[in-house]
Amino acid sequence: MEMSFTSLAVVAATGFVAPLAIGLVPRLRLPSVVLEIVLGILVGPSVLGWAHADEPVQIMALIGLSFLLFVAGLEVDYERFRGRVLEVAGLGFVLSLALGLVIGLGLHAAGLVRSPLLIAIMFSATGLGIVIAVLKDAGEVETSFGQLVIAGSSIAEVGTIVLLTLFFSGESSSLGAKLVLLGLFGVLCLAFVAAVTRLERSMRVMEALVRLQDTTAQIRVRGAFVLLAVFVVLASKFGLEAILGAFLAGAILKFVDRDQAMTHPQFRLKLDAAGFGVFIPFFFVTSGIRYDAGALFGHPSTLARVPLFLAILLAVRGLPALLFRRLATGREAAAGALLQATSVGFFVVASQIGQDMGLISAANAAAVIAAGLLSVILFPFGALTLLRSAGAERAGRPEAPVALSSR
Repeated sequence: MEMSFTSLAVVAATGFVAPLAIGLVPRLRLPSVVLEIVLGILVGPSVLGWAHADEPVQIMALIGLSFLLFVAGLEVDYERFRGRVLEVAGLGFVLSLALGLVIGLGLHAAGLVRSPLLIAIMFSATGLGIVIAVLKDAGEVETSFGQLVIAGSSIAEVGTIVLLTLFFSGESSSLGAKLVLLGLFGVLCLAFVAAVTRLERSMRVMEALVRLQDTTAQIRVRGAFVLLAVFVVLASKFGLEAILGAFLAGAILKFVDRDQAMTHPQFRLKLDAAGFGVFIPFFFVTSGIRYDAGALFGHPSTLARVPLFLAILLAVRGLPALLFRRLATGREAAAGALLQATSVGFFVVASQIGQDMGLISAANAAAVIAAGLLSVILFPFGALTLLRSAGAERAGRPEAPVALSSR
């Protein structure tokens, strides 16, 4: 059977055009992922029909999803997970889950959704990559407020991935069995960390890595890709979702790759280049190609759910940000609420899993993803506006640092 690469070329071109179009209009502060999904819808079967999610495109999209979660694991700063920051961020995530479950039960009672728990998990997520990008633009990454928002977003990212794996894995095993498997997988991760840490003490190995890292071997990049592939496979073998394996691969690399001597300062840049330059755009453009625009516009009630789901997302992730008032100003807390309510990538992943399991309808999946796209367009813009005002307010007074150490 002859395999066509036409759709692959169209998706690659779409992934190139999206950020270029945004770059040509610098005042348009729109994350590239939004335009990638929208253009994917445009070139897909729903509109122009130029590209389809055939086998080559699906393979690249799967690698892109794995790389997206891998990079997310790399972005989490685990040293921030202590003291008041951990207390406030952790409590906020618990409140988000509780609010999401209450709202999910209400929607289920009204006959709008099939699984209240899936809704609770989906709306408790935050797009960590988008949040970090916005904070960088605002110059807030290193501030106490920025650290607080990143910690809250990181916990939401990790927590929702773990919960989605436990309760909505494609395997039919019970929750208890999944917990056991998750524990065994965790032990395997710790054993791997211990082995790599011991290997790093070998001067011969380290000298070889330094010698090969910037040659055509690109040995560190190859090693990172092997780590990603192995943990995706292992997670699947343990009956867990592959996305958990991809995320943990990134987290493990973040933990073991502590180059105090800065012998490979370009390593993370190379991973970003491979991920965001090649694979990750395939996932988002393909998500647009797969997007069922007909389900969204097929009935007025489906379209009406978009603002409803957007309001639910703001309530579930935004209201717990009131806890930030203990450590931040009012404007900062409001900006934190908007940032934490920014999510689209997890909606795409969770909706696909939910549809495969028959737990979310095509109409609801389309409405949820549309709400996520609106959140990425509207909420970061509002947060940046508030942060500029907060920055001007802080200019007249010294900032009190957040204590990161345990009490």
